[in-house]
Amino acid sequence: MLTGLSRIEQLVEDYPERKLQTLMHLVNEVTLKEVHMQQETGKARGVDNVSKTVYEKELDANLKDLVNRMKTFSYRPQPVRRTYIEKEGKKELRPLGIPSYEDKLVQSVMAAILTEIYEPKFYDFSYGFRPERSQHDAIKHLNKILKGKTNWVLDADIKSFFDTVDHDWMIKFLEHEIEDKNFIRYVKRFLKSGIMEDGKYMDTELGVPQGGCISPIMANVYLHYVLDIWFDKRVKKACKGNAEMVRYADDVVFCFQYEGEAKKFFVDLRERLEKFGLKLSEEKSKLIKFGQFAKEKAGEFDFLGFTHYMGKTRIGFYVPKVRTSEKKLKAKRSKVKMWIRKNIHIPIGDLIKKTNLRLQGHYNYYGVSFNFAKMRGFYEYVRWQIKRGLKRRSQKDKTTWEKLDKLLERFPLAKPRIKVTLW
Repeated sequence: MLTGLSRIEQLVEDYPERKLQTLMHLVNEVTLKEVHMQQETGKARGVDNVSKTVYEKELDANLKDLVNRMKTFSYRPQPVRRTYIEKEGKKELRPLGIPSYEDKLVQSVMAAILTEIYEPKFYDFSYGFRPERSQHDAIKHLNKILKGKTNWVLDADIKSFFDTVDHDWMIKFLEHEIEDKNFIRYVKRFLKSGIMEDGKYMDTELGVPQGGCISPIMANVYLHYVLDIWFDKRVKKACKGNAEMVRYADDVVFCFQYEGEAKKFFVDLRERLEKFGLKLSEEKSKLIKFGQFAKEKAGEFDFLGFTHYMGKTRIGFYVPKVRTSEKKLKAKRSKVKMWIRKNIHIPIGDLIKKTNLRLQGHYNYYGVSFNFAKMRGFYEYVRWQIKRGLKRRSQKDKTTWEKLDKLLERFPLAKPRIKVTLW
């Protein structure tokens, strides 16, 4: 697989304007076996009710049969099994798609191929679902822009993006770089594979495969053409002042130097998205004054779980800062509260050990410059929930703060640390 992908990478580098003609031969027994080995065991099953453990009992025979069916075009992706999970920080549920096992394998190889084709073409301001690019990298990039000539920020939210991607436009975008009709044929089949929910089948006329391995790269390709190229080639060149953007998947922030250009872009953005079947969420999208010249009049906006705001340094200068967004913090508190209540009866040493894993995960993401106070508050909240849980464990329990502190000397609770610096 690496040899084949390296060949694609070389072709894209040497002939950036050439369309790629032969790709489906890379979806073979060798590459499918490689992605099979990378799959996690114990994952939820799709409509086929096949797990990794079951599939690998006759792995070679199964893969040979799969490849033969693909060559004769008798292979058709199965509907995605839809389930629902809690949406962090909200009461409503979020739909989650679970593809069948064979579909996961085929999508994984096709996603790797698409990544090799498009990675050299994607812009530096695009971060979501890309190799060696994290959410922290996107926040650092945005912070650098906000410290510059930015005076206005457009926090844009695309309404139900993954569910409203237009299939015809998706294929047109892919055909800009891909001339392999068989590859495109299977992309279409995945787009039209449908959804199975509570035993009922539903067609998928819009959107990318929910939960599919191929969905993130396809979403990036879509927004690369709809937003990224347009902004870089048209919008920036038409602006007299500075204009920048940072995008993480469908979460995007636009920064402008001049108010008039920012307001005009807000109108143009609506029209641009509607042309490709997308819509702005009017209640979530907003244009605010922001930057070092706005000072105390600057607004606030959320991006990737952080609230971005202007604050003073120790010597009185205004700089862009971040803190954990209240929505995310509320969701994290609720989650850890329920977990402690559920596990409070296990031995205290085990409870602290498992709680520390959750705290470290929180610190690893939210341990960003200027955010220590919010992390400390989360630590104190967890500490309080443990004390509260111990008191509930027994009516005779008289756990005081002094007793809890002595207990935590023996079983230390992980304390917050800054992990990522924005300067």
